[in-house]
Amino acid sequence: MQLPAGVGSHFRVFLNGVPQQEGRDFRRLGNELVFEARLAREGRLGFWRWLSLFLGVAGTYRQNDSVDVVYEAGGRRVVASGLPLIPE
Repeated sequence: MQLPAGVGSHFRVFLNGVPQQEGRDFRRLGNELVFEARLAREGRLGFWRWLSLFLGVAGTYRQNDSVDVVYEAGGRRVVASGLPLIPE
């Protein structure tokens, strides 16, 4: 995952709203974060999947991870939410 421009050395990372710890859950390589766990984003729903959800026949239980980074920029707290994941 690519870090937003302007992120310094002090920042906080959240995966699905849960605080993550550098060295245990992820590591920083330049301007990228590499997570120990495999992250995935649910793709677009096809017609049949959408119809089954609409009719209440089936729910959606696919993995849909969201990564947020909180950092300081220009003296203000910035939250970068739902950052795009880079496939392995």
